[in-house]
Amino acid sequence: GATGLVAGELIPFLTTAGHSVKPFARRGGNTASIAWDPQRGRIDDAGIAQCDAIVHLAGATVAKRWTEAHMADIRDSRITGTRLIAEAAARQKHKVKTLIIASGVNIYPNGDAECDEETAGTGSGFLAEVVRAWEAAAEPARQAGIRVVHLRIGMVLSPKGGGLAQLLTPAKFGLGGPVAGGEQWLSWIDLDDLVGL
Repeated sequence: GATGLVAGELIPFLTTAGHSVKPFARRGGNTASIAWDPQRGRIDDAGIAQCDAIVHLAGATVAKRWTEAHMADIRDSRITGTRLIAEAAARQKHKVKTLIIASGVNIYPNGDAECDEETAGTGSGFLAEVVRAWEAAAEPARQAGIRVVHLRIGMVLSPKGGGLAQLLTPAKFGLGGPVAGGEQWLSWIDLDDLVGL
């Protein structure tokens, strides 16, 4: 997810703090990136071996019309990519210490009760199923002793893009207001807070 909204802030944040960052690149790797092709199951093991930690943010957007094809993209882009990275990290004989994976709050049950990692049960529906499989895809890394962190992220808010940009567009045309009655819960996080996390 090196070209996405979150990585666009995370990469400068990390490099300014003195960290070296090597993004994954689908179109060939070089010394500054790590080649990977999740659809073909290819990843640069030598590049992974140079990493102390991996932050995996890649996945097809959910903010698009949900055709059958796009739903398959949402599911496959998360599960296939995560499994490929987890297996590659597991092969590195404990060189990779931490794998941080973007995940989703959609794993939690719907309703008006607060939920967290200790909440019993999970949600239902397409996104909840995707999140369960997405998190399970990291199991090879966990089994290899790598610390795996699933960031269960809600809507990311920033004037630079994400959910806020989509909400602002109709409001600029006088079409803003409560959505679906305005009483439902909406889990969100500010982009700066997410980068800090």
